[in-house]
Amino acid sequence: MTLQQKLAQIQTELKAKKSRYNSFGKYYFRSAEDILESIKPFLLKYNVTVTVNEKLITDGPVPVLKSTATIHDEKGLALSTSAIVGVDLNQKGMQTPQQFGTASSYGKKYALGNLFLIDDTQDSDAINTHGKDKLQDISKAVDYVKSGGKIDTIKQKYQLTPQQEKQLTTL
Repeated sequence: MTLQQKLAQIQTELKAKKSRYNSFGKYYFRSAEDILESIKPFLLKYNVTVTVNEKLITDGPVPVLKSTATIHDEKGLALSTSAIVGVDLNQKGMQTPQQFGTASSYGKKYALGNLFLIDDTQDSDAINTHGKDKLQDISKAVDYVKSGGKIDTIKQKYQLTPQQEKQLTTL
C-alpha cells in the first residue's frame, strides 16, 4: 500500500470523538489529544507514525505558531499539513505560557484535523455563537443602519448570516 492509500484508509476509518465538555458554552468538543488517541490504533495497523511539530514565527505584529502534522511510512515517505494560529498576548486572565499553550492546542488540533480530514462543521468552534442570538428580524436592523447606526454595533449583539451582513452593508 502506498502512503497515500494508507492515509486514505485512516481518513475513512478514523472516528475522533468529542470527549471534552465546555460548561460555559454547554457543548462537547474534541481536542488534539482526542484526535491523537483516536489515531493510535492505526499506527501499527498501517505501519505509519504521526508527528506534530511547531514553529514560532515572530516577524509580524503578533507571534504566530505554525503546527505541522505529518504521517510517515516505513519507506521514509511523508505527507504533511499545517495550521497557523496567532498567539493572543492580550488575553485577559491568562499568563503568557497559557496564551501560547492555548494557541498550540488549537494549532495541533487543526493541523491534525486537516491531515485526517476531520470535519469540524459541527464542532463547537464552528457552531458556537459566543452568547449572541441570531438576528431574526432584519427590518429593525435595516432601519437602524439607515438612521445612521453602525453595523458593528449590531454584530456585537447578534450573529449575522453572510446574507444579512451583505444586505446591511449595501444600504
